Amino acid sequence: MKIYQVDAFAAALFQGNPAAVVPLTEWLPDGTMQNIAMENNLAETAFIVPRAGLGDSAAGVGGYDYAIRWFTPTVEVELCGHATLASGQVVFRHLDFKGDVVVFRSRHSGDLKVTKAAGALELDFPANMPELTGTGTGVAASVRPADHTAIFEGLGIAPRELYRGRHDFMVVLDSQEQVEELSPNFTILAGAQARGVVVTAPGRDADFVSRCFFPQSGIDEDPVTGSAHTMMIPFWAGRLGRNKLSAIQLSRRRGWLDCTLAGDRVFIGGQAHTYLVGDIFVI
Repeated sequence: MKIYQVDAFAAALFQGNPAAVVPLTEWLPDGTMQNIAMENNLAETAFIVPRAGLGDSAAGVGGYDYAIRWFTPTVEVELCGHATLASGQVVFRHLDFKGDVVVFRSRHSGDLKVTKAAGALELDFPANMPELTGTGTGVAASVRPADHTAIFEGLGIAPRELYRGRHDFMVVLDSQEQVEELSPNFTILAGAQARGVVVTAPGRDADFVSRCFFPQSGIDEDPVTGSAHTMMIPFWAGRLGRNKLSAIQLSRRRGWLDCTLAGDRVFIGGQAHTYLVGDIFVI
């Protein structure tokens, strides 16, 4: 079967976040897909199946083109932005898809659109407004003391504010320099009960910057995380008073994202570059 590796949210090859994409005609056993993701050893591997392969009829199902699932090397996850962008790149460039919008149906996050847009691709995801759960001086009763300890001691810094989104904790710091200088203890940070911990601050060269840590999911630091921006975009849109924003994720590989808040949806744009096309043999 074919496998593609794509650098997503990348200005050029060898930047952004690499994801593997495996087009299927029908789902493989879960254990096989998990093993493929483990063998790939990338942050995420996306598996996509065309609607026809799922036995859906047009009536009563709603419009979508592919079903999608995402696996890290250790677990299946409910949402992955960069691997969805990478899947859009594969569908548009390599699978002879007709049209400028492809709709992926996910099990836990609904229908997700990828649109061709002026030399880039754009995700259409549900917004995820985080809830304030603490400040540098204390946290809400809804936060487990063990989570508070894991985040503060794992990061080695007291945040200005602590938020909780649908999947992750979000730590707000004062400056880009603080975000850049973080050197987390991932063993401690993994004790926070969430998918991961997102750290963000106002940026110098963009409206906001971030780093995203997911030791709970087997990824100490994710290079670029589209799904985390579903939480940061509504937060920074409210904080900065505008709905169009630029963002940089400050991993070693760097990632650049064009962000828009539109009601209860966020649009996340970026470039994608195919690095590898190959064959894998698992049967």
